[in-house]
Amino acid sequence: MTSLRVATYNIHKGVQGLGPNRRLEIHNLGQAVAQFEADLICLQEVRKLNRGEAAFFPHWPEQPQADYLAPEGYHVVYRTNAITRHGEHGNALLSRWPVLSHQHEDMSDHRFEQRGLLHAEVAVDGQPVHVVVVHLGLIRASRVRQLVQLVQFIAREVPAQAPLLVAGDFNDWGALLSRPLAAVGLRSSSAATLPTFPARLPLVQFDHMYVRGLKPLVQHVPRGRSWWRMSDHLPLITEFELAPWSD
Repeated sequence: MTSLRVATYNIHKGVQGLGPNRRLEIHNLGQAVAQFEADLICLQEVRKLNRGEAAFFPHWPEQPQADYLAPEGYHVVYRTNAITRHGEHGNALLSRWPVLSHQHEDMSDHRFEQRGLLHAEVAVDGQPVHVVVVHLGLIRASRVRQLVQLVQFIAREVPAQAPLLVAGDFNDWGALLSRPLAAVGLRSSSAATLPTFPARLPLVQFDHMYVRGLKPLVQHVPRGRSWWRMSDHLPLITEFELAPWSD
């Protein structure tokens, strides 16, 4: 069976802190992402550009963050969720395997939060696997509507029998997620709660992976000062087997 190592991580736009004391963490994040040694890396809050931060930080990378973070040889897909005064940011997928196609869908529920999903089809050892990277809203009612939209998108765009991974920052500890996603055959990869937020003292699991056609083997959340300094989320890493998952 083909194995697949997947990471999902909200990188908080590569910057931590507020005001003049904020610090640039994108270089440390580059080293962290390489340490994942993952086949697929799903990222949220990734900046394509930000003119304000580029002027503030003398070592701001010239490349868009997704390209900067990608280990050598990886395929990079980035799509914008939010347009801001100084630039834009969104979701990204870094893939060791070839990317066959990709698309974006706007999931913004109101004008104060710009959200979206990134859908890519990846050829894993010659077999198509669909990956959806999501970042849902902060308001519960918005997440309810966004989950309906997500399920409709999957039913419309992903073949019913195709292996599928949905990963990202759901801004929800799981209470809303399992029932609607089960309608398209998705199950949580977490057998137990693995807190990922806030990174310094994680209390809830906001970052999740839901799958079909993939069997989770091992899952963990890295801990320690080096991790909570880089983002307000901790990464979630899972080993899968590309095989049907039965109880």
